[in-house]
Amino acid sequence: MKQIYEKYTSADLEVWNILFTRQIKNLQDKSCAAYLNALSKMDEVLNPNELPNFEKINKWFKNQTGWQIQCVPGLIPVQDFFVLLAQKKFPSSTWLRSKDKLDYLEEPDMFHDIFGHIPLLSDENYSEFMLEFGKLGNAFLNNENHLKALQRLYWFAIEFGLIKENNSTKIYGAGILSSYGESISSIQKNNHHLKFDIEKILATDFCTSEMQTDYFVMDDLLQLNKSILHVSKKWHVHELETGK
Repeated sequence: MKQIYEKYTSADLEVWNILFTRQIKNLQDKSCAAYLNALSKMDEVLNPNELPNFEKINKWFKNQTGWQIQCVPGLIPVQDFFVLLAQKKFPSSTWLRSKDKLDYLEEPDMFHDIFGHIPLLSDENYSEFMLEFGKLGNAFLNNENHLKALQRLYWFAIEFGLIKENNSTKIYGAGILSSYGESISSIQKNNHHLKFDIEKILATDFCTSEMQTDYFVMDDLLQLNKSILHVSKKWHVHELETGK
């Protein structure tokens, strides 16, 4: 599957511009610095004035952290997701929401995938985590319990993670970064902000159909790498000891 760029319309560009312009303004005092810096660095290939061209973005990444966008029709099986990540390929939809659905979607579209996820893949710490996360999932494709635990980590860390920065709570999770409403509500004090605890995250279920009320807050992005190292050591030692 590939992105057919010429099929996008002026209506698509209008929606992209509205979403991008509104959200980048909204995030200036809410997002972590790493995300804003990454988005600024990518301005030549990712901006509000043109729809994202995957080919151009992939060329840009070749001189950065080496990630590539892989076109997918929508949500894909979790096993396929891990296989792609282990190859430094991030799956993205090519379709874009309509103007009458700016704030709510049942499944992620191109704005969520590209605006929310792609910029931080140019950050070395984030890039390393995502690659190791993919490799770990790829190593346990036939272990449903491990895959479920990794899905929880992805949900609470990559989609809906918060981070401490200059004594404030900031956003770095893609699900929040791409959502106007949740980027406002997630950092409000009436939400339950929990200390980042990898063991608790691995055992905590999540709901995909409602706005989150509980968020795990990291100290810094290096904590991502420490978490995947912790899980990797724990599981590999267990598998070696049990022979499973």
